Amino acid sequence: MSVLVITLGLYMLGLLLAAIGSRLAGRCTTWCCALLGLPMWVVGGTVAPFCLALPQLMLAFLAAGMGITGLAVGTALAGAVTNVGLALALCLLGVNGQPVVADRQEFCRKCLLLAAACGVLALFVRDGTLSYTGTGLLMLLFVVFILSSIVYQHQFIYGERYEPISTAADAPLPQAQDYGYTAHTMAFPVMSFGNSLKNLAGVLGGLALLAAGAQALVYSATTIANLTGTIQALWAATLISFGFCLPLLAEALGHPFGSVWKRFDARCRFYPADTLPIQLLNSAILNLTLALPMSSLMYRHRLPVGAQFRTYEVPACAVMALLLLIEPLLRRRLHRWQGTACLVVYFAYLAAVSFVPRAGA
Repeated sequence: MSVLVITLGLYMLGLLLAAIGSRLAGRCTTWCCALLGLPMWVVGGTVAPFCLALPQLMLAFLAAGMGITGLAVGTALAGAVTNVGLALALCLLGVNGQPVVADRQEFCRKCLLLAAACGVLALFVRDGTLSYTGTGLLMLLFVVFILSSIVYQHQFIYGERYEPISTAADAPLPQAQDYGYTAHTMAFPVMSFGNSLKNLAGVLGGLALLAAGAQALVYSATTIANLTGTIQALWAATLISFGFCLPLLAEALGHPFGSVWKRFDARCRFYPADTLPIQLLNSAILNLTLALPMSSLMYRHRLPVGAQFRTYEVPACAVMALLLLIEPLLRRRLHRWQGTACLVVYFAYLAAVSFVPRAGA
């Protein structure tokens, strides 16, 4: 019993370190990129989505390197399902009292990329392993994702193209030039040698905290699985994915978790708050197109993908991507029912992985 309590304490510590480390590294990396002269439309298309998915990427990378493939694959796939089915669904439901506003073409494009990644996985893991062809196709989708994100950010910030859609028909839709990274959303410190060193230290310190947190989560998840006689995928789908989603839920719910985290999160924000729905889709796409290929390369063999993931995570993610795509593509708007539908799919998925687990994970 004492071992289980200590392990749960280590899990909580790992989540705290991962949350603080990822936000600190993301904010300081964004500032360092600005110091190096990178345009904000490049930073917004590359650094911001990468930093948002950094906890899952780090844990999957470490777990695959240690040969704990069930945890590596589960973190990536369950993280994508949780980000879309829980955090994005609550955003669409407007639980913080604000309607969601997003660019229609970018929203549709990201939903299509997420559905395409799920299709690649469904085709190339049928024998229980991710084939080298499947790994290559996922990496190709990652390249497409980066290029499309950079193009969108350029058009978005400079007002070249912007087609806003919202969950509220009467919601005021902002103009592109009032809505991008240049509009009071990224308050960079004064460019000085001292601030440069401070932010460089923030990048290194944040990554160190994140690595320590990920290591603690890998150990705690495997220990809990061994103590309880359960599969690692169960804890990746519940404790780890929900824990990584907590900072995003704080934003989606309007920061109900305390003023301390709210002040830290606001100070360390590395993307405009209103772009959270798109950033959640970005994080889910990166989980599939970057975390899984990285895990495969780190494992140095065909990456095992158990029946648990083929039966639950991949179909759930694909269904939610299609649910999100229908209204913007056909009717040029978003609806709150899409959030409700994604939430239903997420809780059905959670019930399935908890009560009807499959072997091989």
